[in-house]
Amino acid sequence: MTEFWEFIYYPLTLPLIQRAILAALATGIVCALLSCFLVLKGWSLMGDAISHAILPGIVLAYLAGIPIIIGAFASGLFCSVATGYIKENSRVKEDTVMGIVFSGMFAFGLVLFSKVDTSQHLNHILFGSVLGTSYDELKQIILIATIVSILVIIKRRDLMLYCFDPLQAKVVGLPVKLLHYGLLSVLALTIVGSLKTAGMILVIAMLIAPGIIGFSLTKRFERMLVIAVLVSAFSTVLGTLISYYIDASTSASIVILQAILFLLAQIYQFIANKKSPSKRQFK
Repeated sequence: MTEFWEFIYYPLTLPLIQRAILAALATGIVCALLSCFLVLKGWSLMGDAISHAILPGIVLAYLAGIPIIIGAFASGLFCSVATGYIKENSRVKEDTVMGIVFSGMFAFGLVLFSKVDTSQHLNHILFGSVLGTSYDELKQIILIATIVSILVIIKRRDLMLYCFDPLQAKVVGLPVKLLHYGLLSVLALTIVGSLKTAGMILVIAMLIAPGIIGFSLTKRFERMLVIAVLVSAFSTVLGTLISYYIDASTSASIVILQAILFLLAQIYQFIANKKSPSKRQFK
């Protein structure tokens, strides 16, 4: 029995695992908070768009000799603003605009990356490398997660009304455009901060799964936020430990756990609806 607990406890004594868990936890919590608003707004594809669109910014920042976080954030913000501008000034639907903008920017980034002589492996950018998180990177991840989390929590009611009913938000006098671009900005910043933990590809799942699980299990937004954060915290910590034991990708392990929790939530919802069918009203 003692050997079993030592087997479980030992990874927690390793500095790289400690940093990985803290980085994954910080990323998971802020992604969970944002995922609730993205689910309400129907912006799942927006997270996908921005996560792909940051690649050219990363490469250009590397060429310019500036921190890649600056280039990534600028590129992601450009993608979100360009998407909004094109949607407002054309007859093309938003999902179509996002599809062409992010795919075009991602392709441009791949061309740039293929022409740059660098030791950086593309897999680290696409899928993350949380076990290689340094102390400086951990501080950066926690700082970004803290700033975004505080902003989202403070403005959660305004953002909820904007995401749920933009017209009503405008009627009651909320600055709809400011909320729109503010949400896009913190989304871009969160994705940039999640590069090390989840990478450009798998961060999409971390920005969707916790929110949709919370939405499936409750009708109240405040509870949805709590459930999303708990789900994300559980999956990030357990996923990091599992990835250590089976020598697998940490971000992939986290996403698989969240996918399993999503399926369990759907099963629970199906059973609950069978027992007491009622019209769902979200509050």
